[in-house]
Amino acid sequence: MRPSNRELNQMRDIVIETDVTRHAEGSCLIKIGDTHVLCTASLEERVPPFLRNSGLGWVTAEYGMLPRATHTRMRREAKNGQSGRTQEIQRLIGRSLRAGVDRVALGERQISIDCDVIQADGGTRCAAITGGWVALKLAVQKLMKAGDIISDPLVDPVAAVSCGIYAGQAVLDLDYPEDSEAGVDGNFVMLGSGKLVEVQMSAEGSTFSRDQMGQLIDLAEAGVSQLVAAQLAAVG
Repeated sequence: MRPSNRELNQMRDIVIETDVTRHAEGSCLIKIGDTHVLCTASLEERVPPFLRNSGLGWVTAEYGMLPRATHTRMRREAKNGQSGRTQEIQRLIGRSLRAGVDRVALGERQISIDCDVIQADGGTRCAAITGGWVALKLAVQKLMKAGDIISDPLVDPVAAVSCGIYAGQAVLDLDYPEDSEAGVDGNFVMLGSGKLVEVQMSAEGSTFSRDQMGQLIDLAEAGVSQLVAAQLAAVG
């Protein structure tokens, strides 16, 4: 039995609220169970120096956790510098979102996605990627409505979910009690079409077989399909 009493293949409740901030070109609050992440998209009519005069757009991301997002208070990283974990996660978010972008169609502009974890209960990076795509889509919709771009540069939704081996069973969408005890832990980033973007998977105390990895990918596909349905419903 899972600590949450969910079935092995059952996601936590998915809630996506859009336009939750006043100034950002796109924003949402994504809630995957008790993991809550605020995602905003900011448009800039410039690109990093290495892309100037290339005709290509850019999508980048930043990630952070509020001091009481977890059980005990953390010091703000602004005071201490970003941890290696934070840097790795925000690079993952940027890479993942760019996988679903036609950067030529976006044009020579940058959209920055900020993902701030308000409350953490496992799977924060996956929620940030999933919510980040919603914020990105809303910003792109504004560009299209204004006539600044002709065709939608977002060729496919991008979403992510965690899966793992908990108590010897393959389970979908790990919450914190499962994540902290899982023998195998994996994060799966996929396009709406089902293609894999990135897999982060490792043994956390026990090894895993090829068959078990296949089970986790199957679970991830089912979970991502639910997340994509929620994304598309959120952006209209």
